[in-house]
Amino acid sequence: MAAAIKYDDVRVGDELPRLVIGPLTRQDIVQYAGAAWDFSPLHYDQPFVEAAGLPNVVVMGMLTAGMASRCVTDYAGAGQVRRYKVRFMARIYPGDIITCGGRITGKLEENGEPMVDGELTVTNQKGEVALSGSFRAVVGLARPGC
Repeated sequence: MAAAIKYDDVRVGDELPRLVIGPLTRQDIVQYAGAAWDFSPLHYDQPFVEAAGLPNVVVMGMLTAGMASRCVTDYAGAGQVRRYKVRFMARIYPGDIITCGGRITGKLEENGEPMVDGELTVTNQKGEVALSGSFRAVVGLARPGC
């Protein structure tokens, strides 16, 4: 989809295609922990998290942020994101199904590049917002390999 977007066709309020991921598994957590070197016991040690008052191990916030960023790169293309900010609002657990989505909030030109601003959200299967954020990305330029 990213290659087909034309800047003139983008409208404020346009929705990004939703991305549904999950159910997330403990294996997803272990794989991300290995890649990110994030070995906090919150992510693998069930007795530790129960002692902390949590029902289950927790999916890393940065894993959730990475999945949300895919929503933007699927829309605008890899290498087109110029700004990406997120705020973590709720925990994600194994078994959760998350939905990443967003909408365009503005259009501008910066450094000769046509850009869009947008907002993102990640919700779990209960409709709870787990992450909110914003982005700025280039749209409508030809990209090598696209």
